[in-house]
Amino acid sequence: MAFTDIKKYIEDKTDFSLRERYDIPSSELTFPGGAHARIEISGIETPSNLEAMVKEADRRNITVHRVISLVKGATLLDDQELKYFAQIGADNDLELLVNPVASRGWDNGRQYSTKEGYVSGMRLRGHDMMYNYLREIDRCLEAGLRGFLVTDEGMLTVLNGLREEGIIPSNVKFKVSVFAGHGTAAGAKMLQNLGADSFNPLADLTLPMLASIRQGGLEIPMDVYMSLVESMGGFQRYHEAGEIARIAAPVYFKIEPGPSEADLYNTWVDAQSPDYLDNLAKTRIKLAQIILEWLDRSEFDLVTNDYREDLSVPQP
Repeated sequence: MAFTDIKKYIEDKTDFSLRERYDIPSSELTFPGGAHARIEISGIETPSNLEAMVKEADRRNITVHRVISLVKGATLLDDQELKYFAQIGADNDLELLVNPVASRGWDNGRQYSTKEGYVSGMRLRGHDMMYNYLREIDRCLEAGLRGFLVTDEGMLTVLNGLREEGIIPSNVKFKVSVFAGHGTAAGAKMLQNLGADSFNPLADLTLPMLASIRQGGLEIPMDVYMSLVESMGGFQRYHEAGEIARIAAPVYFKIEPGPSEADLYNTWVDAQSPDYLDNLAKTRIKLAQIILEWLDRSEFDLVTNDYREDLSVPQP
């Protein structure tokens, strides 16, 4: 087959651009309620962290729509803590997306954590882990949580099937993690078709790359890192907030400073002092304020608001 035929297929038969969208066109999509961008706070691991985050957001008058939480695994909260965690979310109209079980590297397999094992991807390992994941999903739903972090496309397919069949509530949401490793419109569209409600692309994508994904038929929100832990690059891109909102809307601005994923999400209980993670939660709110201030300075007509009708708030 001549390359011209491949090129024609991509251009005529798919939504994808053959090359990056260096023209970085504006997105025509927004969140329900008209916002181009919202704030997502990551790394909230305990009820104390969540309380500290809520208080700091109130103090700074920052609207947080969504919290990526319990990344080290909901398993490490007992039933009472899990229900209280959900109750805090419900009381403050927050969409809480949780990771049910310990991520790869902290289960009983060690390949992923070796120097070369990272290429195997952050997928679930074996059907017993799928079983444990689903059992933890059930416990989280019982506690009232209605949102989950997903790293495995196969599990996303199973979860979406359960939702479509009415076995789990229809208002449950699934966010695909950056650890799924997608960075193209083709990957994003596949995740959308499998039932993802939002999608976290690779963290270091350029503006043309983000534009290519949004212009490639993606309708669900993108979750874009504005800061990242040092071990994964440690970049800050607050100055690009206006451009990112313009081209990637609807977009959740994702804030995750810190030394490393291992330090933040190790499954040891009390690996750090409670004050460390509580103070980090407050820092994330400050960074959210900085992002919103850069949006205000933007030359583009961008909207942020407090609309929450579409959120999957816990129902404890």
